[in-house]
Amino acid sequence: MSETYEILAPTTVVDYVARNPRLAAALPPASISDVREVGDGNLNLVFILSGAGGAPGMVLKQALPYVRLVGPDWPMTPDRAAKEANALRVHGRLAPGLVPTLYDYDAERYVIAMEDLSDHAVWRHALNRGERHEGAATDVGVYVGEVAFGTSVFGMDPHEEKAALAAAVNPQLCEITEDLVLTEPTRPAQRNSCLPANEADARELVGDDATVREMGWLKLQFMTQAEALIHGDLHTGSVMVRAAADGEPRSTKCFDSEFAFYGPVGFDLGLTYANYVIAAARAFALGEDERAAWALSLLDETWRAFEATFRARWPERRDPRVFTDGVLEQFIAKVAVDGLGFGAAEAMRRIVGLAKTADIETLEPALREGAARGVLRASRMMATTRHADPTAAGIAARAGDILLAARTR
Repeated sequence: MSETYEILAPTTVVDYVARNPRLAAALPPASISDVREVGDGNLNLVFILSGAGGAPGMVLKQALPYVRLVGPDWPMTPDRAAKEANALRVHGRLAPGLVPTLYDYDAERYVIAMEDLSDHAVWRHALNRGERHEGAATDVGVYVGEVAFGTSVFGMDPHEEKAALAAAVNPQLCEITEDLVLTEPTRPAQRNSCLPANEADARELVGDDATVREMGWLKLQFMTQAEALIHGDLHTGSVMVRAAADGEPRSTKCFDSEFAFYGPVGFDLGLTYANYVIAAARAFALGEDERAAWALSLLDETWRAFEATFRARWPERRDPRVFTDGVLEQFIAKVAVDGLGFGAAEAMRRIVGLAKTADIETLEPALREGAARGVLRASRMMATTRHADPTAAGIAARAGDILLAARTR
């Protein structure tokens, strides 16, 4: 792939803002007090521009023509930035306040300019510090519910929905998910890795025919069921949280939606479920059993918020002639089962796949062994028992027993 366009750097960002009237109006270049590159992203360049005297700043996110984590050896279309900008616009309209404000999208340089969330914390980091941002799990469920209804055939004119689906086709980013999340964790793959102490657990996963079969079915759903314009990468590292303080209300923002495409609604729920289980595994490993139980309760909290939101929107459906209340019940039941399955896929890939989580990886090896083993066993349970008991609360309870039993300390 050959892409020739201006790549931003900390030394050129202020001039870039000055050359863009929309950005200069939102953040006058003379008021920019600091430019900081955030280097923890897997795919993109991210710059945080601070305003003078603590004034609100701006974030610039630029897509590179390759995966930043790997380099030019893994080429990737920078057009993924257009998918993210589109998702920010659409999701922001449907779930106002739950995504960052989009200021501008530069299609020539693949740069997204958005709201500065420096007064927020990445939810994963907050969870790892033991913080409890009550209500954030509900906010995530509301976000998924609003987007699921508002971008589906239930909430959109059918012609507009088909055009939106076509505009959101995102093959390269989908392929990453298809490989890294839904294929490689349960198959021998060069990019897989784990602690030596967990190699037997990884082999058990690969040899679990029932789980492998479920992953095949989930991959088929992911590739073929275009239900709504989903976020596509909605984990605790893609959610920013802020506690209420100094007169400011608490806040939850779902960001990093460059994996957005028309896919199964349960996928977004599942990714959050998996990361709640991972947060619980960390808490159990550290001997914080009560906090682990709280983390597991977030599965049901997010599910209930999603279901309530979707049901509340149902009277607005475009075609009640055959989209009856019976269809609603079938759809809700389907999403419940799907969410738990995709949660299983995400949980196991975070243990043996390419992109792991700080929740587990920052534990001492002796503690990490049990936490990783517990997550793998819990994910296998989620994948294979969800049809018999598709309740988030029931799965969470069984996952808790598995995580506790696997603990090593």
